[in-house]
Amino acid sequence: MRMNKERKSDNVDDRRSSSGKGGRGLPSMGTMMMVWPFIKPLLRTKFGWAIIGVGAVAYFSGFNPLSLVGIGGSSSASVNSAEDDKQAIFIAKVLASTEDVWKQILPKYGITYRDPVMVLYRGSTRSGCGYASAQMGPFYCPTDEKVYLDLGFFDELSRRHNAPGDFAQAYVLAHEVGHHIQNLQGTLDKVQQANQKWRNETKSNALQVRVELQADCYAGVWAHYAHTQFNILEQGDIEEALRAASSIGDDTLQRQTTGHVRPDAFTHGSAEDRVKWFRRGLTSGDLGQCDTF
Repeated sequence: MRMNKERKSDNVDDRRSSSGKGGRGLPSMGTMMMVWPFIKPLLRTKFGWAIIGVGAVAYFSGFNPLSLVGIGGSSSASVNSAEDDKQAIFIAKVLASTEDVWKQILPKYGITYRDPVMVLYRGSTRSGCGYASAQMGPFYCPTDEKVYLDLGFFDELSRRHNAPGDFAQAYVLAHEVGHHIQNLQGTLDKVQQANQKWRNETKSNALQVRVELQADCYAGVWAHYAHTQFNILEQGDIEEALRAASSIGDDTLQRQTTGHVRPDAFTHGSAEDRVKWFRRGLTSGDLGQCDTF
């Protein structure tokens, strides 16, 4: 991507230093609920209480002992600070690009755009939707209108999912901003109301898939206009995004983890569908072509 001359967004809440190192506040309720199965057996013995004490001292000193049981990511000590800062600057420029594009596009559809805030963190942090950890991946919280992004996810995207590249990273952020568009449209509220009415996991999953595919399409619309206006795309960029969309399709992930595919458990859509809807937005540049409902 050609982003060297592009501006950085001011709507960035950089928590990398506070979430990855330094002192910590009290763990959130969500964190406590997640670690309770590990803590409960320790309360029965003096040795267990000693372990809890050592863990508490380590936690408030800056090391995250929860990472030893797969919660809250690892210590940031191994993170290359210079490379991490470079990545943070890049993704802030991508965020600025989404702001510029959507402020021009949405008024044509009768919607006033409000900039979301992007929270950058390492390991774990708190969000308006509860506890946020590296294991959750990037997500959008409609309660506080913020996108939460652990930069370590991009390492996972490259190594584990074989989807490297700067435009693959841009696609991930553009997808989350797509959820912000849905929030402004009232789509997320309608989906929540439908889920509360149905209280049926299969129906809820199917509806969530439609939400995610529409966000993929919106990411494609952003890419269409970003390239038209700012000439950001280089050879191979589109392939990077399509590879990323395919690599995190539900069927792909299910095959990797369980060896078989369960369509009724899909929550984001198949690899084929994710690619199809991103490509539709990219080709058309029209929100009207993104009606997955």
